[in-house]
Parts: sequence; C-alpha cells; structure tokens
Amino acid sequence: MQDTLFYRDAYQKEFDAVVLDCQKVKKGFAVVLSQTAFYPEGGGQPGDTGTLDSVRVWDTQEQAGKIVHLCEAPLPVGEAVHGTLDWVRRFRHMQSHTGEHIFSGIAHALYGCNNVGFHMSADCVTIDLDRSLTAEQVAEIERQTNAAVFADVPTVVQYPDPETLQTLDYRSKKELTGTVRLIEAGGCDLCACCGLHVARSGEVGCVKVGMQTPHRGGIRMTLLIGWDALADYDEKQKQVTAIYQTLSAKSNEVVERVQQLVERNDAYKAQVVALQDEIFRLRAQQLPRGEKKLWQFAENLSPVDTRRFADLLASQADWAAVFTETGENNWQYAICSHAMDVRPSCQALNVTLQGHGGGKPALVQGAIHAQKAQIEAFCKSYQEEGWEE
Repeated sequence: MQDTLFYRDAYQKEFDAVVLDCQKVKKGFAVVLSQTAFYPEGGGQPGDTGTLDSVRVWDTQEQAGKIVHLCEAPLPVGEAVHGTLDWVRRFRHMQSHTGEHIFSGIAHALYGCNNVGFHMSADCVTIDLDRSLTAEQVAEIERQTNAAVFADVPTVVQYPDPETLQTLDYRSKKELTGTVRLIEAGGCDLCACCGLHVARSGEVGCVKVGMQTPHRGGIRMTLLIGWDALADYDEKQKQVTAIYQTLSAKSNEVVERVQQLVERNDAYKAQVVALQDEIFRLRAQQLPRGEKKLWQFAENLSPVDTRRFADLLASQADWAAVFTETGENNWQYAICSHAMDVRPSCQALNVTLQGHGGGKPALVQGAIHAQKAQIEAFCKSYQEEGWEE
C-alpha cells in the first residue's frame, strides 16, 4: 500500500504526491497516488473527500491493497498533484469515531454491552448494542462518557507485540491476527480500530444520545457527537423558539401550553364527532326504511367517518354504502350490512370501477376511480345473491 500519511498525522490537511495510476471507472476515474492523506473507507468510518489539484475527489476506497481516490476527472500518470482534504468533514468523522469509542467502552464496562454494529451517517452515529438498557442506564453511560470527554486526556495509539497483546483487555468485534492497532480513548476504553481519532478527548466536544429502538434483542441508538450535537441543538432550539413565539408563551411554559392545546383539540374533536353523528342521523331520517339498498354521497369525510355513516344507514337497509370524493373522480367508500356478506359487492365494485379494497363480511372499505353517475348506476343495477330483480 502507498505511504499512508493519515496514520503518521491525522491532522495533515494537505500533501503532495505523484499519480501512479488512473483508470476510467463507472462513476469517474480511479486514481492511485505515491502517498496520500486521504483515509479510505474502513472500520465504520467513511472515506475522505476533497481535491487533487482542481479535481474533485468524491470518495476514497481501499481496493486490492491500494488506496484508490475516486475522482470526477482524469489525472495524468507521472505528474505531481497537490491534495487537499475536506477537513471539516474529516474532523467531524474523527470526533464521531472517538466519541463512539468512549461511549461503547463505558457501556461495556458498566453493563456488559457489546457494540455489534456501527455506522457513521451525514449527521449522526448509529450503534447497535447486544442487550437492552433502561433509560436510567443510558443516561448514566451518557453522563460518564461526557465526563471522560471533559477530562481532555490524550488519545493513545499503540501497536503492541503479540506477547503484550495477550495481556491486554481490549474490545474487538472479531479475532485478530498479525499487527493489531489499539486505540485508547478517553482514558477509559481500549479498542482495536483502524480508524482515525482526535488527539485528545476534549476535542470530541460532547456526546448526546438521540433516538433509541429495540433491535435484535438489544438496542439501536443514535449518538450526536461534537459538531453534530451542536447542529442538532441549534435545530431544536429554533423549533422550540418558533413554538413559544407562536403560542405567545415563555420558553419554560411551552410544554404546559402544548398540553393545553392537545386537551382543547381533543374536546373539539369530540364535539365534531357528536355533530357529525347528529348530521348522519338527520340525513338517515330522510331516507326510506326497510329498503334493500341505500347509498349516499358525502363530502369531506375521513375513512372513519365514512364507515360510521355507512354503519348507521345499514340499520335501515339490507345493504348500505357511502361514497366521499377525495379528488376529481376519486372516491373513498364504505359498504356495511347487518344482514349479509358485503364482500361480493366490494369485489364487483372494484372490478367495475377500477377500485381496490376489502374487509370483513359486515364491512368493506376501499377506493375507486369513477364518475358519480357510474357509481349511481352500479348501486342501482348490482344485485346481491337472494335479492329480487
């Protein structure tokens, strides 16, 4: 492999090299250099981006033992080039990787969790731990992680000999052979890793736990680290500020005011349902009772309301349908019966009027594409088994 400048100095932002090879590939050109400060994707850390002279490097990969720079344009073989990293992106990766080490190490030390999955995305880190944790346990890991960050201790890189390696208690996802690179982060975690890290734990900034979901018997969680944590806080602050300005409330009153709005909205919903039920009853009273079939067209009904209206009509007919328009010639429908299986009529409606839907014997719901006159014609002409012509 070429001279890997990033392992000598992870903070080197620029370098000079000679182009050894340049090949056309599917998405640009694969360039190999005599030496490089561009880190290739590995160990959960994305490959670096930047420029070689004025040519954009959009990714860096290791292929067949060589570091390949994926470029947007070709570079002449044998020529010298000047490389410049996208340093903001690289430093964010170093922050994130170091913070993840400290968090995972403390989770392992406190509760025996193993990190079995690690992914660094555009705005957060996602990790998978192999056992579930309580909210209190997660909060304690987060607290101790930030204590290790604020301690601002050096990050130590070491390559122990095989004899020394056997005496060390370090984390690793798999059995390792040959030269092993160990990273001691935050003074509290020793882990085998090929990635790049900040020089001192204080450069991590802070670590904040985001979303948490159960995953394969354990837990998947997002970590917001360093600049990502600050960006997340800024966004949440903007949203909270917009909310309390909208509510004309103080920032410490936002939760109470939102709860009041929710309660008021629930009360309004109950009133609307009661009024709709009354409207449905009044409309039903104007229709004949004891009919074989009843159908109605309605406006601005939700699927739940459509079903409720159809169920009410079914109390005074063998077969009742309600159609509510959702767009030009697009309709939602509900068909109910307290006396027969309405699924055959649902199937016939779907076939006749380009629809889809289904349900149980007493209730079906779906959607169709048709003109109102076509729906009327179907309802008038369709005969359920046992109906008289």
